[in-house]
Amino acid sequence: MGAVHLCPLEQPETVSPQAPATPAHQHIVLFDGVCNLCNGFVQFIIRHDKLERFHFGALQAAEAHELLKGSTIRPADLDTVIYLRKGKALTRSTAALQILKDLGGAWSLTAVLFLVPPFLRDAVYRLVGNNRYGWFGKQESCMLPTAELRRRFLNGLGR
Repeated sequence: MGAVHLCPLEQPETVSPQAPATPAHQHIVLFDGVCNLCNGFVQFIIRHDKLERFHFGALQAAEAHELLKGSTIRPADLDTVIYLRKGKALTRSTAALQILKDLGGAWSLTAVLFLVPPFLRDAVYRLVGNNRYGWFGKQESCMLPTAELRRRFLNGLGR
């Protein structure tokens, strides 16, 4: 399994209709590339994404900045997981829950948490996000995916 990182962070929840999506890749997860918690979440998605629909990119990467060009989201802030889903950018708890829902199977049952008001969900998200490095640690630099997973990462898209 490749090593990468993904984090719950703290930007206001955003659904941006202008967020570009690569037509062949309608499920892109952008994450803090040095966060250990984020790494665990990406590995979780990879393990449970049997259809291999999800693609990934570190928010620190130029490819992430290019994908978010023209949207209201600034990848340099590193304060939220961003889920580019069919042309819309979801952030914070909404992104995390939608990813789980899109994994399907039993994970789609987490959609019941959408009944919790976003301000409450995001308060918990911010608490974890603000403490993620202290609780879970961080890497010196972004880790690279294995050769077998490289095609699922932004710098491997279209190659």
